[in-house]
This record gives sequence, C-alpha cells and structure tokens, in this order.
Amino acid sequence: MDRRDFMTGMTLLPAFLRDPTDKGFASLFDGSTLSGWTVQEGPESAFYVKDNAIIVHEGSNFPTWLRSDKQYENFDFLCEFFVEGWINSGVYFHAPEHGRNSWIGVKINIFHQQEKEMRPECMGSIFPLIPPLKLNVRNRAEWNTLRVLMDWPLLRVWVNEELVQDLNMETVPELRYRLRRGYLGLESLSYPIRFRNLRIKELPAKEHWESLYQTAEDFRKWFVSEGNAKWQPVGGILWVDGVGHLATRTRFQDFELHLYVRHSKHHNGGILFRTAGHGLRGRHYEIQLHDVEGAHYPTGSLYSFKRAVYPRIEPEKWFLVQLIVKGKFCLVRINGENVLEYNELENVQEGCIELQAHQAGRWIEFKHLRVKPI
Repeated sequence: MDRRDFMTGMTLLPAFLRDPTDKGFASLFDGSTLSGWTVQEGPESAFYVKDNAIIVHEGSNFPTWLRSDKQYENFDFLCEFFVEGWINSGVYFHAPEHGRNSWIGVKINIFHQQEKEMRPECMGSIFPLIPPLKLNVRNRAEWNTLRVLMDWPLLRVWVNEELVQDLNMETVPELRYRLRRGYLGLESLSYPIRFRNLRIKELPAKEHWESLYQTAEDFRKWFVSEGNAKWQPVGGILWVDGVGHLATRTRFQDFELHLYVRHSKHHNGGILFRTAGHGLRGRHYEIQLHDVEGAHYPTGSLYSFKRAVYPRIEPEKWFLVQLIVKGKFCLVRINGENVLEYNELENVQEGCIELQAHQAGRWIEFKHLRVKPI
C-alpha cells in the first residue's frame, strides 16, 4: 500500500484520533522541571528548563539526548518547538535502552530550512531515510506544532497541522524491523531549540512478548544443557564465564528474539536456536557472538553457513541483537543493522533457544531477553 492509499483512508480514522484536543492526553512536562526525563550520553546540563520550555544547551552535542522515563508502543504525541536561526534537532520514538536511536528506533527530523526539494534530511523527514510530503516549518522566531501518531503499522506525522508523513511501517524494508516499543526522546545537536506543551495519549498495545529473562526469578525458565560454564543471575543481568550452554525450557519454531549483549574484549559466545536441548551435541543453528572483525565467523554470523557483515560494536558496551526466524529464513540485526540474511535453513523443527559461553576468562552478559512467536 502506498502513501496515497493511506491518505485516502484518513477519513476512516476514529474521531478521537483525528482530534488531538480530546480528553485522554497526559502531560509529559510540568513546565518547571525535567521530572519524568533523564539526560542520556551527556552531562546533566545538556537540557534545562526556562520560561516553561525545555531548552537544549549549546555546550552539549550528539549523541546526547533527553529520554522519557517510560516506554511507549502505540501513541498520539503532541509538542511545540521554537525555531530561530539555524536549528537542527529531532524527536525520537521507540528509542532503545542502548544503541543508535535513529536506526533501532525512529527519528523525526527538525530542521529550520524551507528547502525546495524534499529530501530525507529535511524538516519532518524520517531521518535519514524518508523525505517529508511537504515542508512548512516556521523559522522566523516562531513556535511550531508537531504531532506523531504511531499505531502500528500506521505512522502519521503533522507539522503545523499539515500532514508530512503517511507510512505503513511494514511495507518499508528499512523500518519494518525497528523496535515497536521504546522511549521518547529529544535530540541534542548543540542548537538551542526549545520544546513545550509535550503531551501523549497511549493507544492499545498490539505486541505480545514472552519474557525469557528480565529478573533473577526468570532463571528458572532455563536449564544447563551442556558444559560447566558459570551462569550467574545478577538482578536483571545474566552473567556467564567459562564453556557451556544454557537452554530455554520452552521450545520455539518461528519467532522473533530480542536481547541486549555486553562482553569482554574478544569474547567468544553465541545464540543457538532450534536445538535439541543438548548444546552443540545435537541439532542446532548458531548465531556467533565474537567481536573479532577478521574472524572466520564474527558477530552476527550463522556459524558454518554464512558470514555476517561485521557490525559496529565495542567491547564492554551493550548492543541490541534481533533474531528473526521463520521457516527456512533467518535475519540477524545488530544495533539496527541487518548483518545477516539466510533463507536455506533445512531444520524447521521447533527447538530450544540456547545461550553459549565458549571461552574461559572472557565474560558475557545478557539482559532483557524476550521472544515473540510468529
């Protein structure tokens, strides 16, 4: 379905979605403090409040951003932003806990120029991929309105009450595997943009995930399938060192798996799927976790079958792994990048998901493990 199809369908929206003035909106900004928000990847001074507005401090630069304390899936979001002089910023949604917001989540670009050509870096673009339908930024010391309606797969964006984005996220290859739940955020690029009147209405959730590991209590959902590695649940983190495998008690056939991984330098581990529950001793596929770019099979590779494009990861920093398995097809995404696609899986039986530690003295940590059958 193309953009015109969605525009013609706009009259089919319920009245409460067409009218952002109705009841049900909650304020995200009290006008005097940053309560409900946290500065990420930068100093506390990066954002401050003055004259009932959130202001970006000129001394802080990318990747600093201001993150909502709460995560959102589907929503109707409203805010105003002030443009005077050269201004560049953005509003994030579905942003991850760790990693690149514009590739794992979505960024609505804010830019001051009234350009003649619609480009993917213009005001109102899905940065840096999708240009806006039109440009109408008010850039002479004026307040602008922004509205973002996310009701998966529908995404619509209005600037100054004019529609600038009208997308089916499922039909855009670069967007279809983005996170569907995450944080709201305001981006710092060191320009003193101001935001005010931030409000949101949450819409019904559509995703249903099963938690595999969120707290130490979830450790009971796993069993040691092979080896003598030391598996240690530490609150929300699952830590391991040594050689061995940990398997889910539940079996999965077609699924989407999300988890964050952090590891020591040049660690060696993996994620196994469709296994018999015996580690490497039975049927299995292995997604390699090995941060050596020149390795035979580096991080993201389907071991013994296909080498991945080496992702941008750093030792001792969290990164997001997304594994999508359906029939003979599997896709691996690392920090928002597709690093491996393979569509010749022979074993299509359901099986365990297993975590692998493959080298003593090189620790690995996992957190926020969740799975969704598809």
